[in-house]
Amino acid sequence: MTVERIVRIVAGLFVLLSLGLGVQGSPIYHNANWLWFTAFVGLNLFQSGITRFCPLDIILKKAGVPVSGGACG
Repeated sequence: MTVERIVRIVAGLFVLLSLGLGVQGSPIYHNANWLWFTAFVGLNLFQSGITRFCPLDIILKKAGVPVSGGACG
């Protein structure tokens, strides 16, 4: 598993989990304020796409997770 895949998986998990916790119709609903976390993850993905700065990316690289070497990423 590569850094890029892990970052995408974690971001997707955080979005789905925070939506589940923040939307009233969800079976795991807790509080509508969880939607702020969804917005934070989306904003972080947006800024990392522009600036190429992602804290999780840095942490994973320092942990020795391989960076994608193939053309299909």
